[in-house]
Amino acid sequence: MSAPQGLSDADLPGLFHGADAASMEGQQRHVRAMQLRLTFAIVAAATGVATFRVGAAGIDLLSIGTVIALVIVVAVEFYLKSVRPEDTWYDGRALAESAKSLSWRYAVGAAPFTKQLSDARADYVDGLKMLLHDAPPTSIRPTSAPAVTDGMQALRDSALEVRREAYLADRISDQRTWYAGKAERNEILSYRWGIMLLTIETLGILAALSRAVGLVNFDLAGVVAAFIGAGAAWLAVRQYSTNARAYTYAAHELSIVYQRLHTIEDEDAWAAEVADAEEAISREHTMWRASRSRS
Repeated sequence: MSAPQGLSDADLPGLFHGADAASMEGQQRHVRAMQLRLTFAIVAAATGVATFRVGAAGIDLLSIGTVIALVIVVAVEFYLKSVRPEDTWYDGRALAESAKSLSWRYAVGAAPFTKQLSDARADYVDGLKMLLHDAPPTSIRPTSAPAVTDGMQALRDSALEVRREAYLADRISDQRTWYAGKAERNEILSYRWGIMLLTIETLGILAALSRAVGLVNFDLAGVVAAFIGAGAAWLAVRQYSTNARAYTYAAHELSIVYQRLHTIEDEDAWAAEVADAEEAISREHTMWRASRSRS
């Protein structure tokens, strides 16, 4: 079997792909539901500040619009509480990252699946079984990929220098680039949302003053307050500032890990150092999940 040039996510086991797909689906459903709920909360506030009566009975169309908007808000809230796509998002991501870490350990001969271990393949499969057994059923989608792919086994059968280069390029550098990019994006979004909320809050002050001096006779400040509340709730969901700090720390930590790993020539030292590197990656994800659980 020829030595591979690297190991991509496509070479990872079916458990990773099933959990990854479930997590992304759960995230999309949760975020879209939150967007819908916050949008119609604003609509309800906007339609509640004035009246528009039609017909002999004097039916207020804006009040009907408020009722419809609030019904949608309640329906979405019921969906979030009953279906709980957020749990699928978090549980699926936790399972996917655990399966990915376990697979990389096996593929590059890291502890506990060292090259000296004769039954490492069986131990690795048992590890996947334990992950599957402990996982909530909603966090997995069916796939046809095997538990040990050809790419994983080919990399494991390679010389240390091949495994080292593959791990540094496709695991450490790949993760470091991802964290650095996410840190920059979250920092930009945090700044933009901060400016936008500050602008809306200023408009709210102006709206309240306008009503106080009689320039308007409806509660425009209430609508602005609804925008502020929606913006704050969205920031609580996305956590741009918190993520920016966490991702920046993870990127720097992986830079240090890279320097430690790229000169290792001994199998025992390699097995231990990669295990430490995987612990560092897992630690960042654990912190991410804990921060989400508190929100």
